[in-house]
Amino acid sequence: MAVEWWSIIPFAILLLCIAVLPLVPAAENLWERNSVKLAVALACGLPVALWFIVAGHGGEVVHALVEYFQFIMLLLALFVVAGGIFLSGNIRATPRNNTIFLAIGGLIASFVGTTGAAMLLIRPLLATNRERTHKVHTVIFTIFIVANCGGLLTPLGDPPLFLGMLRGVPFTWTFTLWGPWLLVNALLLLTYYGLDRRAYARENPEAIALDTQQQQPLRLLGSGQFVLFALVIVGVALVPSIDLAAIEAGTASTMQLLPWREILFAAITVASIVLGNKNIRFVHNRFTWAPILEVAALFSGIFLAMMPALNYLAQIAPSLPLNAVTLFLFSGGLSAVLDNAPTYATFFEMAAQLPGDPRIGAGLGVPEAYLIAISLGAVFCGAITYIGNGPNFMVKAVADADGVHTPSFGGYILWALGYLVPILAAMALIFIADGTVTTMLGVAIAAALVARALWLALRPAPHNPVAAAAQQTS
Repeated sequence: MAVEWWSIIPFAILLLCIAVLPLVPAAENLWERNSVKLAVALACGLPVALWFIVAGHGGEVVHALVEYFQFIMLLLALFVVAGGIFLSGNIRATPRNNTIFLAIGGLIASFVGTTGAAMLLIRPLLATNRERTHKVHTVIFTIFIVANCGGLLTPLGDPPLFLGMLRGVPFTWTFTLWGPWLLVNALLLLTYYGLDRRAYARENPEAIALDTQQQQPLRLLGSGQFVLFALVIVGVALVPSIDLAAIEAGTASTMQLLPWREILFAAITVASIVLGNKNIRFVHNRFTWAPILEVAALFSGIFLAMMPALNYLAQIAPSLPLNAVTLFLFSGGLSAVLDNAPTYATFFEMAAQLPGDPRIGAGLGVPEAYLIAISLGAVFCGAITYIGNGPNFMVKAVADADGVHTPSFGGYILWALGYLVPILAAMALIFIADGTVTTMLGVAIAAALVARALWLALRPAPHNPVAAAAQQTS
């Protein structure tokens, strides 16, 4: 469907509401209600859907609703299953321990998915840091590393890469991206460690003393839920869902007519609630439905309102100057605000029309240099805003429910611009841009970022002797 630029206005209004309303004193209390979020989301999304239907493009609305249903069912299953798992005990919330937490999350994200890893790690991480005052940066870097950048190495890691596998990209091809994965995550972890050392040194001495006194050995509760967690991963990788393309073509088999994957997710969700330990879920994890309801409310409008944006992108694509660098910038920049999975799919189809060898994927395939750029842009840049990747808002919602006052939409972007984007710029210059000069510039930026992280780590605020003494033994 051909659209004009102004058709993107409802989507822009929705993003502005998400960014601004939490900051307006008169609207702040209202915005905390999920019913209000749903009303605003539908007010922006439903007119777009109605317009598409009246214009004879109801199939696109159905497609958006099916994708929303698939998206929310996966998040629901992982959210509920992770809520039945608890890491009991209490280790010290030191910079070293927190960094190890994030490193583990970044490593497993490629194999259990960014959503699964984020849901598994965020509650233990919040529990470990409960006595600390300064912990917003920990939530933000959880989104950077665990919910996004760690998921690059397999198609199970992040939804865009799974779409690539469905388009013929070999399962093991993403392992070739280990260099960018290692550079980005290592720089993020080093930066986080430096920030957390300074934050730890500013903590209230009584809080640090209490955290030190309350140490207990770690013990995993609810381990039976990992069976259900494994079933979710199997469902993502192997169980089919509705195939709208086959249905429209009249070639759909019985397996392609029904949402078998989502039926499995619903069964897993019910099994987790019925079979799981209620004490673990509602006492230890302080489980509430508010986070998943918030994500469901906001994304109901996002999936509908962004339809014109995706259509407009497809229209202007032929006029864009496409090469490896611009494909990274376009796919990355748009993945930050349009949800990275559909953006990846759009640029994948565009790049398939470009010349170049070797080619990866089914049919004609995509030139490998372009596929690398699109993959890195979609996965890494999905961390730039809360809506770039599904688990971003989920982590924020869980942290908010736990009493951590996370940044607003715009405030989070400032964190991303300050700490994530420079790292991605260094990575792009080293691994995507072609030329000795650009590579040297990327290395210089990476070296400057390492120096900044070391400066942060080696110069903690000096006024808290309890924290300083604790750091010496951490």
